[in-house]
Amino acid sequence: MLIGLIRHGLTDWNAAGKIQGQSDIPLNAEGRMQAEMLAGRLAQEPYRWDYCVTSTLSRAAETGKIIAEKLGIPLLPPDPRIRERAYGQVEGMTAEEREQKWGKDWQRLPLGQESDEDLQERGLEFIDELSLSHPDKNVLIVSHGGFLAQLYQAIYKGKYSERIGNLSLTILEKDSESWNPVLYNCTKHLMQNQR
Repeated sequence: MLIGLIRHGLTDWNAAGKIQGQSDIPLNAEGRMQAEMLAGRLAQEPYRWDYCVTSTLSRAAETGKIIAEKLGIPLLPPDPRIRERAYGQVEGMTAEEREQKWGKDWQRLPLGQESDEDLQERGLEFIDELSLSHPDKNVLIVSHGGFLAQLYQAIYKGKYSERIGNLSLTILEKDSESWNPVLYNCTKHLMQNQR
């Protein structure tokens, strides 16, 4: 089994540097174009995908719809377990605004944000269940940067820590015991049109 983990395309809040969390911010025109670019790449590569599943937030759902339509694969029902981390009171704020209001250590304050442990737990539960329900299928998963970063922390215990880019692609292959990285946080499809 392969899973392809994709961060949704760009939104206006991404462009402004605001934390989105579970606020339902839609893709912008650039985000839709990014989704088309990744869909074009996936259509050309040797991997074959059977399904696509997205979070319940519209930016991920629209990204997944664009990709699934291009590849001619069905969309599974959206899954709330792969939603972005809930950030509570800091959603909609830039780094400067957060630090001005609560200081540089705002993440340590109880502002309603979901814990790393809770995020990792729901991420691992999701991929474990997916591998049991579709063991011989290859599935694209469209989710969110904060969620994916914590999922990779849970699987690889700190081995990967770089920022997860919009419309990045990570491919993991399941063997009997673990998920092995085939590709990590790749955005080459976005670079090709910038020449």
